[in-house]
Amino acid sequence: MKSIRVGKYNLCAKGRPFFIAGPCVIESEKHCLKTAERLAKYAGELKIDIIFKASYDKANRTSGDSYRGPGLDEGLRILEKARMVSGLPVLSDVHETWQVWAAMDALDVIQIPAFLCRQTDLVQAAAETGLCVNLKKGQFLSPQEMRKALEKALAAENPNIMLTERGTSFGYNTLVVDFRSFRVLRSFGYPVVFDVTHSVQSPGGQGSKSGGNPEFIPDLARAGAAVGVDGFFFEVHENPPKALSDGANALNLKKFPDLVKDILEIRAALGRKR
Repeated sequence: MKSIRVGKYNLCAKGRPFFIAGPCVIESEKHCLKTAERLAKYAGELKIDIIFKASYDKANRTSGDSYRGPGLDEGLRILEKARMVSGLPVLSDVHETWQVWAAMDALDVIQIPAFLCRQTDLVQAAAETGLCVNLKKGQFLSPQEMRKALEKALAAENPNIMLTERGTSFGYNTLVVDFRSFRVLRSFGYPVVFDVTHSVQSPGGQGSKSGGNPEFIPDLARAGAAVGVDGFFFEVHENPPKALSDGANALNLKKFPDLVKDILEIRAALGRKR
């Protein structure tokens, strides 16, 4: 498995899992900074690598009336400040090619949303920055089809690419995780991330917004650890029912450390068997 560079981290170099965590969307500067600082504290205590994640604009909300975030300029300013005060690398998603060049100085990882993973110009623009690119597998794709999305990014000669599984559409308003997918994605030679919290989402399941089944988050995370995925993605919030986006599938922030400990224990046992 190739190691990749993200800010101060050399991920996968030592075979330990890394973590992407943060609120779905920037709710306010105060909330964003407080969450980033708390995750940095966990990173130090647990001796893990954490990439802080938050979106400046949620352009694909179910309803046009839903909260989208502070927007590009204000959002990037907040993310730069979060990086400064926490010391963590930061990740956010882009939706159009012009956003790539506007966002690159504020980010350490540019994320391509699952719905846009086949958008050639967007994928290649993100890769051309030289930053790490997180390619999320579309809910409508097989894992085998992600090889072509990966090749689009690699055409820019940027080796810092990771692939993220976030579940596959299964009928209406339901996602399922096919654990065979991780083996297929890892066969491409680049780090594979399990987006656990989006995998329990029920897209559009509450009519005007998405629902979810957060009670399954720990089980799926532990299963991901057992199959040896490289990274884990969690949207976290200190009060999920009050979150302005994706609260129905978020992990309560106070539960994050214990779940990480479970993941590390499973990965350690897996390593001993190997």
